[in-house]
Amino acid sequence: MPLDLEEQEQLDQFKAFWAKYRNLITGIVTAALLVYATYSGYQWWRNSQAAEASKLYDTMVTAIGKGDKEQTLRAADDLQKQFGRTPYAAMSSLIAAKISSDAGDAPKAIEYLRWTANNASNDGYVALGKLRLVSQLIEQGTDKDFAEADTILQQKPITGFEAIWLERRGDWYLAQKKNAQAKTSYQEAWKKLDQAKEFPEEARRLLKVKLDAVGGITQ
Repeated sequence: MPLDLEEQEQLDQFKAFWAKYRNLITGIVTAALLVYATYSGYQWWRNSQAAEASKLYDTMVTAIGKGDKEQTLRAADDLQKQFGRTPYAAMSSLIAAKISSDAGDAPKAIEYLRWTANNASNDGYVALGKLRLVSQLIEQGTDKDFAEADTILQQKPITGFEAIWLERRGDWYLAQKKNAQAKTSYQEAWKKLDQAKEFPEEARRLLKVKLDAVGGITQ
């Protein structure tokens, strides 16, 4: 069926428009498709990574149940290397640090905690890594360890962990027999902790013990 004059004119206008802008339109559409494909691919990759990491984490849990320290730490190392951006890597590193510390291998524990502090994909795990690293460094007690702990404590506290940050600063002072400064930090931590009702009662009791050791709470 032949086109009438109006339809023919519209068709001619469309052809002229397409001839002028087809490269731009094609580029935009292609870019949009690439973005979608990249996002979809990333989602698939992330889900796939999480599934594989979960299997390896289960292997680690089984090894812990058997008391197999070597396999436990090997699984933690593999999670760091292969699935470092998943939460399982951070969780396993924190566990591996505790196992290493309990076994008397402080340098290995510090290595796991440093990895968590620097590489965990979740702020909560980053905070736990840093706070436990500070505790481990304070326990080591050398000037170099105190300096590293101080550097960490000078960083801005991660939201939700302000009270524990202050408590660790108090620990840092107390380990160097700076009781007055320790008391001030513990008191500030107590105020913060008193406002954060989500913290377990055990955390409050432990901080109260520390406060009592340096003279108690000043009203």
